[in-house]
Amino acid sequence: MSGITTPARRGLDGVVAAQTRLSHVDGLAGELIIGGYELKELAGRVTFEEAAHLLWRGALPGPEPLLALRREMASQRALPEETLQVVRASRTAPPIDALRMACATLSLDMADPNDISPQADLGDAQMLTARFPSIVAAHARLSAGLEPIAPRADLSHAANFLYMVHGKEPDPIAARALDTYWVTVIDHGMNASTFAARVIASTRSDMVSAVTGAVGALKGPLHGGAPGPVLDMLVEIGAAEKAEGWLKRELAAGERIMGFGHRVYKVRDPRAEVLSKVADEMSAAHLEDRRLFDLARAVEQIALRVLEEEKPGRNLKTNVEFYTALVLQSLGLKPRSFVAMFACGRVAGWCAHVIEQHAEDHLIRPQSEYVGPRGLKTG
Repeated sequence: MSGITTPARRGLDGVVAAQTRLSHVDGLAGELIIGGYELKELAGRVTFEEAAHLLWRGALPGPEPLLALRREMASQRALPEETLQVVRASRTAPPIDALRMACATLSLDMADPNDISPQADLGDAQMLTARFPSIVAAHARLSAGLEPIAPRADLSHAANFLYMVHGKEPDPIAARALDTYWVTVIDHGMNASTFAARVIASTRSDMVSAVTGAVGALKGPLHGGAPGPVLDMLVEIGAAEKAEGWLKRELAAGERIMGFGHRVYKVRDPRAEVLSKVADEMSAAHLEDRRLFDLARAVEQIALRVLEEEKPGRNLKTNVEFYTALVLQSLGLKPRSFVAMFACGRVAGWCAHVIEQHAEDHLIRPQSEYVGPRGLKTG
């Protein structure tokens, strides 16, 4: 029957846009599967480099392939001079903006930026994943009036980043915490930034272009989230006995409670479960953070009760933002950098989706439903 169309689903809600072997999100069960493994089987058990290999090549690496991957990525950490110039020029901009602008320059030292063969894609994935933390670290130092620090090839991916930010070798617990965080956020189904990357890749555009587009999508607050305001909330509450009154006043004013509720998860976000344990370990290692962590634990329980009372049936549970804020601030990082820090973990997943989309080699081109006027005349 011609002329009959299926009503458009706002925001493509519920529409399956691709088949993928990379990750699966079950919001009702509170389950996140990455490359065949539940998140709890990976986070804290494998390194970020191992998780990246899993997404890029389809399996966890053995000792020799892992060593080769680590060496290859470590050799690519240094930024091209043109990229560093962009980071310098954007030192007063938000870190996620600096990352977006710098990312677009990362093809300048490539032999053939338009090569989208499987081997070229894998090399590009390693390069982008290696350099994202270098960009964020350089920007953090320049924003503080300090000079960037050159990367070290003898440190792990996470440890090197902390070294480039703070200028000293990090506590092993801190490096492990950051490594676990990046594994936790490495991929998460067909979210907005991943879909943006796949749409760009589907045109046979290159990986750097696709990932730059993904960073632009992540910048938007409806996707990038708000882990920074979680800290603001905790500071404003100040003490556990003040939490219930503060939360109820915010809800009565129509405000959102940061760190709770998720578009997909109707139970506790499995990433929050992982990061709560990381935050606990960090707070034990760094006693100055213990008070904030204890407050967060208390606020979390009170908030869950108040949200259920005030918004019954909405299933507003703890999400990844809540404990992300605690973990990243305990590493000495500023809230303004938190979205860019997320990108340093997610970039490996974006690259994996670009590899997958290039292999599929099919243009993503959905239809739209016209709702404008018809029959207008110019005179």
